[in-house]
Amino acid sequence: MFIDDYRGYCLSLSADVEEKLPFVKFKNGEGVLVFYICGHMFAFFDCNDYQVISLKCQPERIDELKAQYDCVGNPYNESPKHWIGVDPHTAPDELLKDLTRNSYEIVKTKYSKKE
Repeated sequence: MFIDDYRGYCLSLSADVEEKLPFVKFKNGEGVLVFYICGHMFAFFDCNDYQVISLKCQPERIDELKAQYDCVGNPYNESPKHWIGVDPHTAPDELLKDLTRNSYEIVKTKYSKKE
């Protein structure tokens, strides 16, 4: 999926989704685009090196997803216990959308209860 299409999909999940570039002060972080719901991130990638999209995932699903799909691997700079990395160039669009929506729902469910 192209970067603009993926960005549009993330923003289409809810009017409450925010996008930010929070790591501009960090070396190699200036191009990291992060999507938030309820003030917490659910997806991010480096606009300058669009090779991996990092997404939240249920820990019990991670090994199965990695075994089933070559496009699913480790996340960029997050715990592989709660995050996965997805190659946007090789992942089928529907899989990427499903995994992104899943990540969004994990974060929304967890943090909307606290607000």
